[in-house]
This record gives sequence, C-alpha cells and structure tokens, in this order.
Amino acid sequence: MGINSESDIAANIQIGPTDQGMVRLYVEAAGVDLPLDFDADEAEEIAEELRAAAAQARVVAERMAKKKR
Repeated sequence: MGINSESDIAANIQIGPTDQGMVRLYVEAAGVDLPLDFDADEAEEIAEELRAAAAQARVVAERMAKKKR
C-alpha cells in the first residue's frame, strides 16, 4: 500500500508529550496499538513535513477544483 492507495481501515491518532521528554504519536486501529516516540527535533521535522504536504495537497485540490468549473 502506498500514499495514493485508499483504505477502509479506520484509525485514531493521539499526539502529545511523554513523561520521558519525548513526543508520542499513538495510533490505534483494528487490533493495533502503535506508540511512536520521537525526540523534540525529530517531531519538529515531522511537523515541517506535514506542513509541506498540506501545502502541496492544497495546490492539487485547487487545480482539481478549477478543472471541474
């Protein structure tokens, strides 16, 4: 499965600091509990990647909207 593959799997995600000074992304889905811990620098890099992906997604969505007009 890749970025452009759709899925019917539903998941919950929680994000927050741990008592060990890490940032935890906690993903829960059908029988899966996946805690992912990152130091603060790694978490900021991930946040930057999310922002960049969101900006690119907006551009794609705008192009698609213009084509439908």
